[in-house]
Amino acid sequence: MSRVLYLWGGWPGHSPQAVAEWTRPIFAELGFNVEESNDIFTLDRDLTGYDIIVVGWNNAVTTETLTMSQENHLLDAIAGGTGLVGWHGAGASFRSSLRYNWVLGGSFVGHPHGEGVPHPYDVNVLDRDHQIMRGVEDFPVASEQYYMMIDPNIHVLAETVFDGDPFPWLAGNKSPVAWVRMWGQGRVFYHSIGHDSGNLADANVRRMTKQGLEWADRARRR
Repeated sequence: MSRVLYLWGGWPGHSPQAVAEWTRPIFAELGFNVEESNDIFTLDRDLTGYDIIVVGWNNAVTTETLTMSQENHLLDAIAGGTGLVGWHGAGASFRSSLRYNWVLGGSFVGHPHGEGVPHPYDVNVLDRDHQIMRGVEDFPVASEQYYMMIDPNIHVLAETVFDGDPFPWLAGNKSPVAWVRMWGQGRVFYHSIGHDSGNLADANVRRMTKQGLEWADRARRR
């Protein structure tokens, strides 16, 4: 049985409790043995025994960070084969931790329409053959449209295009919505959807998230 550490909590504006309630049935369907924590200091220990670490943490300010001890334990586990999975707020967490952003593969820098604005946009699948995206179709979202700064070495699975409202100079600009990367022996998966549980209700988002967890799971690769 796959051992999973699910770190969730932080800023209430991202509805961490409701998102955790959405996430638990997916964990159950996958047969995960899940340890939940709302304490960031849980990263100050040996994490190499977990098959996946899921980051559901949400930061309120850009100065929040991880200590060197927390970075070392997290990155050592991932390099050794532990998967890392996160969505939405995971891309805006620990903004002052350069190594966390490096291993994740990108960082949120803005949502042009503002905090919590349900702006309609489309998610376009780029790699339909990847295990995570099998059966996932292009789909609409009405939520924060994340603009991400990314590592050029990630593999982008899906993207979105900005319509230029309210900044006309962004019209036609693209930003990744979902990607994967390797960090040592560990598989990393992130997608930017999930400001609240309503954004996660789409069947395509659920399928992508579930298949992303399966893909990142070290136990399934043994």
